[in-house]
Amino acid sequence: MQIKKPQPLVSIAVCTYNGGKYLTRQLDTLVNQTYPNLEIVVLDDGSTDTTWGILKEYESNYTFFTAIQNPENLGYVKNFEKALGICNGDYIALSDQDDLWALDKIEKQMAAIGDHLLVYHDSHFIDEKDEDLEKGMTDIINLYHGSDPEPFLLFNCVSGHSMLIKRELLDYALPFQKGYFHDHWLAYVAANVGSIGYIDERLVHYRQHTESNTDILNLRKKNRNKRYHSNRDINKLQKELSWLKMCASYPNNRDSKLVKKLTKMFENRMSSFISIDYAMYLFKNRDRFLCIPKKSAASKNTFIYKQIWGLKTKLFWDKLTQKQFLPELRSFLHL
Repeated sequence: MQIKKPQPLVSIAVCTYNGGKYLTRQLDTLVNQTYPNLEIVVLDDGSTDTTWGILKEYESNYTFFTAIQNPENLGYVKNFEKALGICNGDYIALSDQDDLWALDKIEKQMAAIGDHLLVYHDSHFIDEKDEDLEKGMTDIINLYHGSDPEPFLLFNCVSGHSMLIKRELLDYALPFQKGYFHDHWLAYVAANVGSIGYIDERLVHYRQHTESNTDILNLRKKNRNKRYHSNRDINKLQKELSWLKMCASYPNNRDSKLVKKLTKMFENRMSSFISIDYAMYLFKNRDRFLCIPKKSAASKNTFIYKQIWGLKTKLFWDKLTQKQFLPELRSFLHL
């Protein structure tokens, strides 16, 4: 009689912080996954609510469930990095503390991962009250799959809650850098050193919060103060430049020359009035750089056209609209 080979161990890395309000329902979807060979590793980042008590209860009820609490707060990204290092599986899934997973999510991802380093899926949005927001990820962005890292230089479509990775990807991606989303980096690295697969199913109810850092659906937009528009734009551009520099320094880039060229042009845009070269480069490579945004060809061309104007032009017009005239403009023009 042939002995059936056991299925590979899959680790689910969960990071928690004061998530007691939603945690029990999410953990129930994890411990009841249909995939038979699981371990669940939860790293709590110093919660002060009911989170730790909930985790200890699950740990006492499930032998494959381990809960660990950090002695000091590491922050979201570094907490996930530490959790990934504790996982024992050859395959690892990442989980937030407040979503709801389909019970066959891991089973379907294991069936689909094949030769890919990362496989992910579509997700459906719910709000803080469990109400259906009647949208999925594919309604707002295109979900790229393949082995071209260029789509991830300016945008991201791979959320951590949706990904299953092979452990070997961590050899290329760690350590994570503070200030950058770890899921974006994992996707960028996976496309450089391997490939990304995609399952066209909504396997997670993805909870959106008005105070979330990601705010994919722009739930905070109506509450934003226009006075801070310019500062937000500057901070956003600076963060995008820092991201590009990190990508350009990655030693395993498929096309290092392209990434460095894009980064240099973006940097020049930050210190100039006009950046025609940058806009033309985006236009030439628009099918790669702009394949994630769900925009028409005309909208993409409009986006590219706006990139012609450098940061100095943007700040100049902001000064004019605020009616801060000649003395300040003279000093501004010498920046």
